[in-house]
Amino acid sequence: MSDKPHQNLAVIGHVDHGKSTLVGRLLYETENVPEHVIEQYKEEAEEKGKGGFEFAYVMDNLAEERERGVTIDIAHQEFDTDTYYFTIVDCPGHRDFVKNMITGASQADNAVLVVAADDGVQPQTQEHVFLARTLGIGEMIVAVNKMDLVDYKESRYNEVVEEVKQLLKQVRFDVDNTKFIPVSAFEGDNVQDRSDELTWFKGDVLLEALNNLPQTEPPTDAPLRLPIQDVYTISGIGTVPVGRIETGKMTPGKDVVFQPSDVGGEVKTVEMHHEEVDSAGPGDNVGFNVRGIGQDDIRRGDVCGPADHQPKVAETFQAQIVVMQHPSVITAGYTPVFHAHTAQVACTIESIDRKMDPSGEGAGEKNPDFIQSGDAAIVTVRPQKPLSIEPANEIPELGSFAIRDMGQTIAAGKVRSVNER
Repeated sequence: MSDKPHQNLAVIGHVDHGKSTLVGRLLYETENVPEHVIEQYKEEAEEKGKGGFEFAYVMDNLAEERERGVTIDIAHQEFDTDTYYFTIVDCPGHRDFVKNMITGASQADNAVLVVAADDGVQPQTQEHVFLARTLGIGEMIVAVNKMDLVDYKESRYNEVVEEVKQLLKQVRFDVDNTKFIPVSAFEGDNVQDRSDELTWFKGDVLLEALNNLPQTEPPTDAPLRLPIQDVYTISGIGTVPVGRIETGKMTPGKDVVFQPSDVGGEVKTVEMHHEEVDSAGPGDNVGFNVRGIGQDDIRRGDVCGPADHQPKVAETFQAQIVVMQHPSVITAGYTPVFHAHTAQVACTIESIDRKMDPSGEGAGEKNPDFIQSGDAAIVTVRPQKPLSIEPANEIPELGSFAIRDMGQTIAAGKVRSVNER
């Protein structure tokens, strides 16, 4: 762990726009992937007739290695700049990127949006920008990638920048504070070093822009909240729930409760990177053991918190949602699956209370009959089985969710208030 301040960075954008290559390039330029590993991937890539894809390869191979080895550390890529120690949340190429983005990027402080110069804004670009906005991502850096494919033309760069600006304005991102950078992740242009091909560009290169991001305040004053990702049985220890601490601290000797399973006990041990620790905080991936808790008592989607400040369990909750895509319209009574932190629960939209504009400002029509793609609204939601969720203004890390149906993300939202059961 570095002693520099930490930032979680989401890398978002359309699947074919070079996110993997860009992340691989960032890790390589910051010396977080050893040269010999790149060489090895290069040989492999060339054998498979994919010469030049070694950076994307780095990412994909790391992803596969992760899928094979079940370790307690949920996979993250990390790199340092002069100012920050970055964790890339949600590595690109994930099959269910959007759902992950919701449970992951709600914890991202800032984002890099990758848009290919030859392709421009695509529906997925739009979806990810919507999500980033709804989930409260602070600043966005836009990397206009694949400049090598458009002969490094300034005119094409300007067209893409204009397209992206229109998209950002739709969801009221602060366009004036958004940095746009022409890059080629493949060739390495403007990632760490200024490119001779892009002499017309005078702004920061990508690593400088990352260095200049504003510092974020870690959520330490909030109570412990740890959504459970998995529950293991480990011989000699017993039941070991695993998850990432979103807020607060976990220390051995403290009494904790799991909701909505409603069981609790004293924390005996806390482990990170297979070593016992005497304290763990926000962003740490931990495995821990609680006295008297068996494997069947708790499950993925439970939230662990202090016995004296228990996680809320919603009878109903009111939320602000943005509908990204839905083939028809959404009316009261609709019951899709809500993905909140590590929980997936079918929930009924009991009522559509009022429309609003996507930035959350301004009241619109009260009790509309329906909402559709592009609409933002305040709705009242009833989970079909117990769900632990928190108001976003109290614990933002547990206050956002995605709504999925028919194999796609149809909406994303933030919890305004919880009516506890």
